[in-house]
Amino acid sequence: MKAVVELNNVSKTYFKKVALNQITLNFAKGKIYGLLGPNGSGKTTLMKIVAGLHKHTSGSVLVDDQPISYKSKAMVVFMPTENYLYPSMKVKTVLQYFRDMYQDFSIAKASGLLEKLELNAENKVSELSTGLNGRLKVALAVSRAAPVYLFDEPLNGLDPISRKIVRNLIAEAAGDNNAVIVSSHLVSELEPILDRAILLKDGSVALNEGAEEIRIQKGKSVEELYEEVYRS
Repeated sequence: MKAVVELNNVSKTYFKKVALNQITLNFAKGKIYGLLGPNGSGKTTLMKIVAGLHKHTSGSVLVDDQPISYKSKAMVVFMPTENYLYPSMKVKTVLQYFRDMYQDFSIAKASGLLEKLELNAENKVSELSTGLNGRLKVALAVSRAAPVYLFDEPLNGLDPISRKIVRNLIAEAAGDNNAVIVSSHLVSELEPILDRAILLKDGSVALNEGAEEIRIQKGKSVEELYEEVYRS
C-alpha cells in the first residue's frame, strides 16, 4: 500500500544539537507503527515535524503527496504528551471547543465515548485524575477523522487500567483509511497492537521491522529486541 507519510533524508538540528539525522521512513495506511526509544531519541521531534509544528532542517516530508503546509496539517491528528487542555473547562465544553476547531471532529462519537471511559461531562479538566485526563485526550483524538494519527507517549503517567483502555482506544481507531503512529518507551504495553516497530537511537533509525517478523524470524519479542538495541 502506498505511503501516506514519507520522510526522505530528514534531519533536524537545534543550534549545534542534532535531533534527527537523515531519517528515511514511510508510513502506510492500515498499519499501527510503534515509534520506540528512550527520552531524547528523537520521537517527539519527528512527530512534530510531520504534524507541521516544527520545521525540518533538511530533507523532505510529504503527507498524502503534499509538502508540509496548512493543507497537510488538516490531515494529521497530533496528540501531544503534555496536558494541553484548559483546566477551567468542563469536559462537555472541551468537546464543543473541538467541534468548533476541527471540521473532522465528531462530537457524537466523543460523547459516546465518555460513559465508556468513565468521564463525567460536567467535570472540569482540573478535576480529572491523570488517568482520566489521558483517556479524554485520546478520546478527543480518535473522534477526528484523518488519514494520519500521531500519539506522543499516550501511556505516560497512566495507571495500568487507563493504559489498557488508552491502548485499546488507539487500536480501535486504526483502519484501512489511516496510519497510526504511537511513540513510547513502554514497549511491553504497546507491543500487542503494533504492526511495525521503528526504533530511534540518537536521532537515527536503529531498526525498522514488522512486529510479527521480529517474533518469527528473530524469535524475540519487540521488547527483547528493544532492550538489546539500547543496551549496546
